[in-house]
Amino acid sequence: MRQGGERSFLDSPAPIAFAHRGGADEAPENTLPAFEAALALGYTYIETDVRLTADGVLVAFHDTALDRVTDQTGCIGDLTLREVQAADAGYWFTPDGGQTVPFRGRGVTVPTLEEVLTRWPEVRVNIDPKADVCLGPLYDLLRRLDARERVCVGAFSDRRIARFRALAQGRVCTSMARNAVAIAWAAARLGRMPRFGADCIQIPVSSNGIRVVDAAFVRAAHRAGLQVHVWTVNLAAEMTRLLDLGVDGIMSDRPSLLRTVLIGRDRWLLR
Repeated sequence: MRQGGERSFLDSPAPIAFAHRGGADEAPENTLPAFEAALALGYTYIETDVRLTADGVLVAFHDTALDRVTDQTGCIGDLTLREVQAADAGYWFTPDGGQTVPFRGRGVTVPTLEEVLTRWPEVRVNIDPKADVCLGPLYDLLRRLDARERVCVGAFSDRRIARFRALAQGRVCTSMARNAVAIAWAAARLGRMPRFGADCIQIPVSSNGIRVVDAAFVRAAHRAGLQVHVWTVNLAAEMTRLLDLGVDGIMSDRPSLLRTVLIGRDRWLLR
């Protein structure tokens, strides 16, 4: 039986294929070219992170600062949107270990979350708010764009996700945070799974050297009515193992590879 209750975000046929950061190994992460490339492959789910600029605009960006993926420096929270979008978000991306930088100087910028949501109104978006300051603006934006039913919000921080749930009042799909997942994993050893107010569980394959996702965990989650989405899976063998366990979704930096694996199992045609 398909898990996920009545949440529209979770009603796609299993398994859900997520392009993590749009497909960070195949295009500059969290940028329009990355999202466009994933959608061209047939993806209907993308994953992104959000930060808030100094002038109160949510942007699709993972790190605290621009330094790692752009040609500029500085913290997102200290910069205006105009300053953030002056950076070349494709500057450092390389698909071949540094031999080429095909997106450098091509005008790739850091997109706003509003741009992502309005550009592709049918696409479902998994959103990780990277700081508490994002929460109010995030819910306000989702409400204004009538996008609450097509997103899932997840965060590492239990306090942050609890605060978002208080704002959303049950109107937005949310996943389990880190401490709740740890308790859920221990409970799964006994065949139980507390929900902690979550609609799904989004977890890594392993944590601190412990393999989190195994048959007992997936069974317990499904008995509790929770979908299991696993990140960030970039090897075909691991994708295959997880699919054999019956996970409900996989997030990958390599959307082309995940698509190939799903095609090989006759599961891509379901989306």
